[in-house]
Amino acid sequence: MTKGGMESVEVFTSEGKGRGLKAQKEFLPGDVIFAEPAYAAVVFDSLTHVICHTCFKRQERLHRCGQCKFAYYCDRTCQRAAWLNHKNECSAIKKHGKAPTENIRLAARIMWKIEREGSGLAEGCLVSIDDLQNHVDSFDEEEKKELRADVESFLEFWPPQSQQFGMQYISHIFGVISCNGFTLSDQRGLQAVGVGIFPNLCQANHDCWPNCTVIFNNGKIELRALSKIAPGDELTVSYVDFLNVSEERRKQLKKQYYFDCACEHCKKQIKDDLMLAVKEGEGKPSAEMVKDVIQFSKDTLEKINKARMDGLYHEVVKLCRECLKKQEPVLGDTNIYHLRILSIASEVLSYLQMFEEAADYAKKMVDGYLKIYHPNNAQLGMAVMRAGVTHWHAGLIEAGHGLICKAYAILLVTHGPSHPITKDLEVMRVQTEMELRMFQQNEFMYYKMREAALKNQKIQVMPEPSNEPSPSLFHKKE
Repeated sequence: MTKGGMESVEVFTSEGKGRGLKAQKEFLPGDVIFAEPAYAAVVFDSLTHVICHTCFKRQERLHRCGQCKFAYYCDRTCQRAAWLNHKNECSAIKKHGKAPTENIRLAARIMWKIEREGSGLAEGCLVSIDDLQNHVDSFDEEEKKELRADVESFLEFWPPQSQQFGMQYISHIFGVISCNGFTLSDQRGLQAVGVGIFPNLCQANHDCWPNCTVIFNNGKIELRALSKIAPGDELTVSYVDFLNVSEERRKQLKKQYYFDCACEHCKKQIKDDLMLAVKEGEGKPSAEMVKDVIQFSKDTLEKINKARMDGLYHEVVKLCRECLKKQEPVLGDTNIYHLRILSIASEVLSYLQMFEEAADYAKKMVDGYLKIYHPNNAQLGMAVMRAGVTHWHAGLIEAGHGLICKAYAILLVTHGPSHPITKDLEVMRVQTEMELRMFQQNEFMYYKMREAALKNQKIQVMPEPSNEPSPSLFHKKE
């Protein structure tokens, strides 16, 4: 079954998983399998005035809708492109007196589209909104309570002159949003800025070691191949970050997506040994020591989160150093608790412009990540890129250039050459290559010129460390 630009994939019944997607032809790493515009999408409540409601780009100055005073756009082009989807919302917000929450706004946009086009197959969609999974029957008491509150708020907002839907159908739409909402990121791909429904993407099943990845690029999501895919192979994506032992990933998937993961990596607990690694050799630590250090690491991570929320970055660094000292004789280089502390330490030290120490931690973190992650993993690519930039700031041009080249090779596959972050990385790659040549010709002159350049041009300050994890694939309230 194929439809409108979706000729290279088909929906099939995947054993033990329900519906899935499979390839109709061969794909190589980096190939775009399909690009899909959102069926409906909205900006998060907290970012409605800084993100364009059409293209989801972050802009300094946005134009506000003169009617509802709620929606913001880059320019007239984005505003015109939004009108079909914003028209009903605009008058409903004016009548209601204020904009409802993102969940209500997204449900309303879906219903207005159904009112306009019917709930059958939309153009380019392999399945209809009616056929998407809602998992309402699996909701626990708390989720059912939230669902009832959302339905009530929706009914208060929904205009009487619009098509009226039954309670069961409205609940179905909220269930679909809860289970299938996809996180939209800004143009750099670094911050989650909104949520959308993409019916074709929803058909891709989960695997902890997937053969595809999903990237939001230029207003559409792209399903991209991570490895060679043969005709007839199932197309899979990962709903959760791989950097967790199989038992924890399974718990997370069960809680958020209501299924038991039976992928190869979970069944065989592949890489769990690396993620729980302890120091080997003569002074191998006792089980008791390992348990104590892991508990100390968990407690430290909680203290770090609190200090970060309060903006106490020097306190974060102190906590990280203490924890790393405790971990050093006990935990292995690939232990996830060790890698988590290294990641935070390198990010915060970079922000505080303590680049040499940050680079040292970033290098150890990347060495660990390379042994755990799939070689073409978007999170790995971003981590390697950050490590490369940190090394450059520390004046370690050879290592910096090497890491930037490695990150560029990964992002070409995961994000593609046209993605803004890949373009930024290409500029960095060319610049560091030029600097490296200069360094190799005359080290002394290179450092003199670098010093002069940095005096004239303020060092680009690293972005303030975020307390939020990088955008995850599906938008699911914790």
